[in-house]
Amino acid sequence: MDKPEAGDLGAMTAAVDQLPFIVAVCEGPDLLLVAANAATRAVLPGRDVIGRPIRDVISDLAGQQFVDAYYEVYRTGEPVTGRQWRAHLDQPDGSVHEMYATFTIVPWIDGGVLRGVIGAAFDVTGLARDRQAAEQEAERLRRDYRQSRDVINALQRELLPSGLPVLPGLQVAASYLLAETDTAAGGDWFDAVARPDGLVALVVGDVVGHGVTASGVMGQLRAVLQERLDAGVGIAEALAAADRLAGRVPAAYAATVCLALLDPVTGALSYCTAGHPAPLVVPALGGARYLDTTRGTPLGTGGVFPVRQDRLEPGDLLLLYTDGILERPGAVAGGAGELAQVAADAAAGRALHEPAATAAERVCSQTLELLVRSGGYADDVTLLAAQRVSVVPEMVLDLPAQPAALSGARREIAAWLGAIGAAANDVFVIQHALGELTTNAIEHAFGGDGRENIEVRAVLDRSGMVEATVTDHGGWRVPERQPTRGRGLALTAQLVQSLRVDPGEHGTVATVRHPLVRPARLLTHFDEAVPAPPRDEDVAITELPGGDEARVRLDGPIDAGTSDGVRKELLRRSRGGTVPMTVDLTGVSHLASSGVSALHEVAVHHHDGKAPLTLIAAPGSPAARILDLVGLPSSTG
Repeated sequence: MDKPEAGDLGAMTAAVDQLPFIVAVCEGPDLLLVAANAATRAVLPGRDVIGRPIRDVISDLAGQQFVDAYYEVYRTGEPVTGRQWRAHLDQPDGSVHEMYATFTIVPWIDGGVLRGVIGAAFDVTGLARDRQAAEQEAERLRRDYRQSRDVINALQRELLPSGLPVLPGLQVAASYLLAETDTAAGGDWFDAVARPDGLVALVVGDVVGHGVTASGVMGQLRAVLQERLDAGVGIAEALAAADRLAGRVPAAYAATVCLALLDPVTGALSYCTAGHPAPLVVPALGGARYLDTTRGTPLGTGGVFPVRQDRLEPGDLLLLYTDGILERPGAVAGGAGELAQVAADAAAGRALHEPAATAAERVCSQTLELLVRSGGYADDVTLLAAQRVSVVPEMVLDLPAQPAALSGARREIAAWLGAIGAAANDVFVIQHALGELTTNAIEHAFGGDGRENIEVRAVLDRSGMVEATVTDHGGWRVPERQPTRGRGLALTAQLVQSLRVDPGEHGTVATVRHPLVRPARLLTHFDEAVPAPPRDEDVAITELPGGDEARVRLDGPIDAGTSDGVRKELLRRSRGGTVPMTVDLTGVSHLASSGVSALHEVAVHHHDGKAPLTLIAAPGSPAARILDLVGLPSSTG
């Protein structure tokens, strides 16, 4: 056979037919397919391709932008490219073949005249599948990382105190900023222990390293110190116990601790810096001073733990911290001067505006924010602050035995709890418990010696426990079993740590005890707002657009003084429970057992009238918490 001459059209066509990628040549305004190589025919099996418009040849791709791309190139004369476009092609057996293509469609110019378009594409299905598998694996790894981080963060929260005690004469706060590491967990810790002798132990420590091991060791050291301090031993003895643990656990070697014992009444302060930075005192009159180090050695290093003495005056604030706040990137001269200045400004309220925060809380949160937001931080940062404040006197309320007195009593209780530094959760619990007991007393305060009044007393003891009593002067009656009554004592018992009811000849005394704690802040960012104290207003009922059903929103307290009106109004709007109704309880600030009874009664009417009743309560709201306790179903809207 003779060798084909250069330019032999048949030879060129045969060569193109062997190209390992898709080639399709279309001619004229209808884009008739005039050439398609073997690779093209392989992805279009069983189709009559030559001489037909491209729109007919690949009609199954009409809605997938491929056909439009061919005609767009012919119309504009501009090429179109695509990378890993997914395509679904119909097969002769009725199945659908999925492939991915990376392609280019260009104008076909012949003698300077547009003759048609030429499309070239690579089947990159394997590459796309590999990419998808890699993305799925990356997502799985990200998900596993997030789950691991969540577990580690949960471990960190469990090992650190869940809250700090609220104590007479002392306001305590803490913040813990986790280092930006892959493991997230760290070895810093803090603690505040209210001892039986009235002293308060304040501890900040730092285990070398990060990760689960550091967190585990931190938890062991904290537990040892907490047990020893709660038993009433001195500073040196408590640190000696931790030192013995560090001698047995290699990961605890060279951990540092600052331990202080403070008498909130006299201000007497004892402390030891076991390899740790010395505490900072922010006086009430302004300025700041660092205490002298005691020259104690890190744990496990065979040293001693000397103790020094000092004194805090009323209003003075003591700050314990880890060295992460000093050793920040870009810190000036070790960072001690900056820390002192910023802490003093935060304590005095000269920094960020947080009127609802205590001075101790401002120092712990604002100092972190202001010092690390510019240069960042390389290690965990822990701050623990305690300020001597005036002791709030015992609360004593004399109330008339009338439901109308409940709203005023609730405000008085909230004001007293706010003055002693109770957190929002404890305000809710004690307000609710005392409201239930007061409501119960109002119903039984008649008789006895004839005095129709109720006495409510509350005091905060030196262990951080509120003990409150509600005393009436009526005769004791065994609670009657009624479908919509008798929930008050049960609710109270579920809310507080302990409840005792002592009936007597001249009245009944109900006593509740509940510990107060303020949550510490495990920070990941700096824009956490201090929640405002809850507002207590008269109940308001607002009608909402509802179409064929009744929709209302309740705002304010639903107690013995307002529940009957709420019940009547809800039944009126639902025509005695015969019209479907949705009640939004998001704005309810207080839901007493009398309010629960009213809702139960409304629910019974709706059940009898076969008309749905839907209660909406935001998660964590006062209404949602009580409805959950009593088993009354609600939704989140």
